[in-house]
Amino acid sequence: MPSTVVARMQYIPETETLRIVFVSGKIYDYKKVPEKIYKAMKSSGSKGIYLNKYIKGNFDFDIVEDS
Repeated sequence: MPSTVVARMQYIPETETLRIVFVSGKIYDYKKVPEKIYKAMKSSGSKGIYLNKYIKGNFDFDIVEDS
């Protein structure tokens, strides 16, 4: 999953939380993200473009860590 923006991501199905760890070190938890959105992002050619188009602005989030 090489990306210039997303270092890694994790999905927690019980809470529908998508955790994004950015290359910058920031960690965001996006809430109530359907698993199909996570799977589509996981298989997308550009994680950053997918994130900007389908996740940011569409799901609430918490900043877990901001380094």
